[in-house]
Amino acid sequence: MNRHLTFASLFGAGLLLSGCMVGPKYVKPTAPLTPSFKEQSPEYFKEGAEWTPSTPQDQAFRGKWWELFGDPELNALEDELTVSNENLKVVEARLRQARSVIRFNRAAQFPTITTSPNFANERQSANQPYFPLSQVNNGTGSFTMPFDLSYEVDLWGKIRRTVTASREEAQATAADVETASLSLHSELAVDYFELRSADAQKQLLDETVKDYADALELTQNRFEGGAAPKSDVAQAKTQLDAARVQDTDITVIRAQYEHAIATLIGKPPAEFRVSFSPKTPLQLPSIPVSLPSVLLERRPDIAANERRVAEANDQIGIARAAFFPSLILGAQGGFTGTSIINWFNWPSRMWAVGSQISEPLFDAGRRSAVTQSATANYDGTVASYRQTTLTAFQEVEDNLAALRILETEAVQQERATASAAEALQLFTNRYEGGVDNYLQVITAQTVLLTNQRNDIDIKRRRMDASVLLVKAVGGGWDTTQLPKY
Repeated sequence: MNRHLTFASLFGAGLLLSGCMVGPKYVKPTAPLTPSFKEQSPEYFKEGAEWTPSTPQDQAFRGKWWELFGDPELNALEDELTVSNENLKVVEARLRQARSVIRFNRAAQFPTITTSPNFANERQSANQPYFPLSQVNNGTGSFTMPFDLSYEVDLWGKIRRTVTASREEAQATAADVETASLSLHSELAVDYFELRSADAQKQLLDETVKDYADALELTQNRFEGGAAPKSDVAQAKTQLDAARVQDTDITVIRAQYEHAIATLIGKPPAEFRVSFSPKTPLQLPSIPVSLPSVLLERRPDIAANERRVAEANDQIGIARAAFFPSLILGAQGGFTGTSIINWFNWPSRMWAVGSQISEPLFDAGRRSAVTQSATANYDGTVASYRQTTLTAFQEVEDNLAALRILETEAVQQERATASAAEALQLFTNRYEGGVDNYLQVITAQTVLLTNQRNDIDIKRRRMDASVLLVKAVGGGWDTTQLPKY
């Protein structure tokens, strides 16, 4: 009875001591912040403005943010990426692995019970040295059914911190999944808009080739009528051939983006096609933009870094716990008999209880080195967290500036294209009237084509900047979506 009381007392004392925890208490690191974004001018906050500050209740981004662009084909491709992209499957597998580590570490909070049944027959040799002949027999049986219990008391919080660290790593990995998903979906959207821009460029160049063919016919007629030199025909033919080269070349770019989209959705390029659609309307969405302080809760990559800072903080506590004694409680019970007949009889019962305290006395600085390493790792993760935050602010600023400036540039480009079209018409009329030479027409054709292609390119850049701004503000994700585990 006294032995039972002793073991119970040790177990109870262990549970009481397990409330202790050494190491630093986690405090979320500070990040460099400003009241607002530099490129987010005050008029963005006015009622009815295109850009408005986001709020926690804003549902515009939730889930399928790409639907903001209003393109059904893009929506279908994005949905296919969600279930078929191989890189996304890689990070999701890592998340499952991280969850398993939590369960593994939590198991240390409970006793370990093992059994190892043993069946043996043994006969001692009568000729072994110093063996009493009276003990010689024809052999004895040994039947053992032991149950061993071992439990390490978490005196200093080492096990609890290990579990917490694995939980924080799993949360960081979950944020990594969201970061990868956001990045891959953004890449697909950018590739899709690049492809549609190539379609628009292709249609423009097709029409340009037709117009230049008509111009060549005009110069040939004037040459045959004696109203123009043969050099005009040569210039017109050169202009037409150059346009055909550009028309052919744009198909290379389109093919490359089509292949990139196929890979993103998990298909071989040979099995995938995107229909030619130069008239697809490109819709610039209204994108809610957070304040810098809110952005810290909206970016999954920032959240992943913050969770790893917390994990690094726990690693310091785990390292410091090694300086203190460890207590292991043990017990053994079961049955031991000389034959299968008396194996499980009550007199065959056996048990033992005890405890073990362990404390390294000298390790040549090993524990100190581990603690210093954990502290250095913590400092590094804090710096990484802050750098990620700065990069996030830069990405928002870059794309806010791009959208604001490109909006002005688009208006300017439209005017330039209209002026170039008017100039070409005037020079063509003057050439037909014999006032100007054909060089003026060639120059005007080149200027118009350049401006028309710039017009399409600016539209593409505005769509790309919209996608990148969605990505920069987190795509509607926030830290409340992190699993609790």
